[in-house]
Amino acid sequence: MISIVTPSFNQGRFIEETIVSVVGQGCLDLEYIVIDGGSDDETLDIIKKYEDRLAWWVSEPDGGQYDALNKGFAKSTGEIMGWLNSDDKYTPWTLSVAAEIFRQLPEVEWLTSMYPLVWDEKGRAVRCAPRGPFNGDDFFKGDNLPGMGRQATGWIQQEATFWRRSLWERAGGSLDASMSYAGDFELWARFFKLGVLYAADVPLGGFRRYGAQKTGTAPDKYKQEALQALLRHGGKPRGQPAAAIAHGCKRICPNRLKPLMSELHLITLGKVCVFDTDSGRWGVVER
Repeated sequence: MISIVTPSFNQGRFIEETIVSVVGQGCLDLEYIVIDGGSDDETLDIIKKYEDRLAWWVSEPDGGQYDALNKGFAKSTGEIMGWLNSDDKYTPWTLSVAAEIFRQLPEVEWLTSMYPLVWDEKGRAVRCAPRGPFNGDDFFKGDNLPGMGRQATGWIQQEATFWRRSLWERAGGSLDASMSYAGDFELWARFFKLGVLYAADVPLGGFRRYGAQKTGTAPDKYKQEALQALLRHGGKPRGQPAAAIAHGCKRICPNRLKPLMSELHLITLGKVCVFDTDSGRWGVVER
């Protein structure tokens, strides 16, 4: 079973698109939970419209997004977990692909996408640029911090990230509710200490970018919280020259030479899930 939690507060403009993108997946083994923080717009009418498709929902004051998520995950029972904020959306194939990868590749403990989508205010896909692959060594050197520009290998897209319950429980079984912005980044730091992040070679979800969103209006606060979380977990951003050299090696090095570069400790490779159309199965390559 896949458990998805959506936290919400006064997102009546977008939450129906979010809900439909989840319940419209055709995933029979889905547990969908919505935690609303006491909205006073049209949100509750929309949630009630779909309540027969929800495993559980509630509308009451909470301590913010990450407190709401903890409340929802505490009610969940699925083996695979993830969350989708109330202004974001999945692709039509998200849950079927994620479930299949976890089923066929038992070594995968958490999964994201190499192709993060960006939706505009109208819900259209307007950007899809490759990111990653990802690995813990580069993560703790600051390469996935937001705002690193050309020195970054790209953020880990929360909307496209899923994990096994066993990893969640080993990592503490909750998000850090004291954080206001970068609770996802802090969770990734804990996950990286415990397991390898695999990246699917396909888009799995999208972040809606518009002017009034929390992370859109306070990007510096997110960056500050993410950096604090990285330092707290023992990470240390490397300087721009070192980052530029490492990333330049990855970009210009032919794939056939990357294993040698990895053996020489010049680069660190990541695990990528790729689909073989002949066998109809997912496999793993290093890039």
